[in-house]
Amino acid sequence: MKKPSPFLSVVVHDVGDLGDDLALCAGYERGNWRNDQFADHIMEWIPEFALNYTEVNDIGAHNAVKMTRKAARIVYQTEKYGLRGEFGELFLHIAMRQVYDTVPAVSKIYYKSAVNKTVEGFDAVHVVNNNGDLELWIGETKFYNDLSRAIRDVIPEIVDHLETDYLRSEFMLIKNKIDPHWPEADSLSGLLEENVSLDEVFKRACIPILLTYDSNVVSKNHAIHDEYVDLLMSEIGSKYDDLRDKLEFQYRERFGCSLPLGVHIFLLPLENKKRLIATLDSCLKELQ
Repeated sequence: MKKPSPFLSVVVHDVGDLGDDLALCAGYERGNWRNDQFADHIMEWIPEFALNYTEVNDIGAHNAVKMTRKAARIVYQTEKYGLRGEFGELFLHIAMRQVYDTVPAVSKIYYKSAVNKTVEGFDAVHVVNNNGDLELWIGETKFYNDLSRAIRDVIPEIVDHLETDYLRSEFMLIKNKIDPHWPEADSLSGLLEENVSLDEVFKRACIPILLTYDSNVVSKNHAIHDEYVDLLMSEIGSKYDDLRDKLEFQYRERFGCSLPLGVHIFLLPLENKKRLIATLDSCLKELQ
């Protein structure tokens, strides 16, 4: 499945038994953090993020503008852009696709029940096919300007979404939304069958988490270099363990056992969330 060229720099990628710790950066150009360039890159992902498999594969010279406009309208039709979570879901989509070459299974936002209504459930549903062994990636994200608050808020959502009744309900909704023309449709539907034990699903699943925040390191630097990476690790290094420890504690408190699947943590430091939102808002309105 073709995708836009990589844009984000992977400045941290530590592989662990329980999942990977990653930090991404939009980088700098002529001494300035690439706010506008990042927004432009994000627009390249709008069709894949917002449309279903058949529509994406039917895009050509004859309908590219029309379908891009449709995708932009699906993503974003509100003046209250500062309160929306769609951008965070889009960042998570991009991070998974760029770093792990995942394949989107269902565009959750495609099935918005009404304009300006958020879609409940996992923020992303992707898969990875490893030589016929299908992995399910069910993601969560927080598009915040404060990292500690993002960690605090994302953990209970993950724990709630791992309740048995919630998972069964979510899996049923996902199955109903899978495009039958998608090559992995039968494999994913089989994995999510009601009679398949959640223990088996967890063996073939993981939770990617993406959190954003306004970073002092990003705002005070002018290029990515060794010192930048060292400063960034001083800023965020303890946050990975903090998130993992708190998630494990809350999961064990709720279910009486350890978290049964891996967690990949993406941190995306921003220069200024408010400025980026304004730029994204302008770009989306132009597409519409």
